[in-house]
Amino acid sequence: MPNKEKILITGGAGYIGSLLTPKLLEEGYQVTVLDNFMYQQNSLAGCCSNENLKIIKGDVRNHVLIKNLLKEAELIIPLAAYVGAPLCDKDPVGAKSINLDAQIYLLKNISKDQRLLMPITNSGYGIGKKDVLCNENSALNPISLYGKHKVEVEKIALENGNSISFRLATVFGMSPRMRLDLLVNDFVYRACNDKAIIIFEGSFRRNFIHILDVVKAFIFGINNFNKMKGNAFNTGLSNANLTKIELCKKIQNHIPDFFYHEAPIGEDQDKRDYLVSNEKIENLGFIPEKSLDDGIKELIKGNAMLNNKPYSNI
Repeated sequence: MPNKEKILITGGAGYIGSLLTPKLLEEGYQVTVLDNFMYQQNSLAGCCSNENLKIIKGDVRNHVLIKNLLKEAELIIPLAAYVGAPLCDKDPVGAKSINLDAQIYLLKNISKDQRLLMPITNSGYGIGKKDVLCNENSALNPISLYGKHKVEVEKIALENGNSISFRLATVFGMSPRMRLDLLVNDFVYRACNDKAIIIFEGSFRRNFIHILDVVKAFIFGINNFNKMKGNAFNTGLSNANLTKIELCKKIQNHIPDFFYHEAPIGEDQDKRDYLVSNEKIENLGFIPEKSLDDGIKELIKGNAMLNNKPYSNI
């Protein structure tokens, strides 16, 4: 089988990239991964025997390196980022240089003949109206530095005309480069290990999606690029617009001795609260396969292997 096109993935050894990269190799693509391996991960070790994989240890802020890598790429998936509001707030200078400046440089140096799949976040909706679904035409009102950078980058990407933006819901599930700071992953870890959790502002809602369905969405975008380009797509589970309390109840169904309590005082650092419609991408034929219950069962199994310290971004 002849090799398919050449794909550049920045951050390709991260939480999502560690599952996306082997899937793209399995599909026959030639994949170049650029990653700084800041978490000392070896998550792509099982792919190294594949002759279609090239791994570059480097920084997305290195303009010379990016320009050289772009010369060979036909499709780009820029995953490299400081992910999440707490990490960005902890290091706002690093967040700006990677999440905004490096992304803008990359976008300004791709040609109209190259294609780009841009992972954004649905946190750009900030605080939505009560009981009103946010769709791709809803106003964007990011309330975190992370969300603000992502919204700005998406605008430039879509103006280029050769990009698809995936506004990803909060991702959950096991990965070779695991993250335990994501809401579902965090709550299940605490349920397994601490058997209890204190919830702040438990009525705040999130939308969720399994990491394997994120991988599936990227493959879907590659295969349907021409009818999706120039558009943003909410990408999540339509039956998983849940409050934090509702999420805890779901986890308790699997771990009966898990105790959760909503604190009467105190607040969550992350103020996002919104309902999301994923109808636009579903109407094109993309339907997630993994339920939240599937993910909880998977995470319970995976937690037998995990120690929290290496697997959080903060």
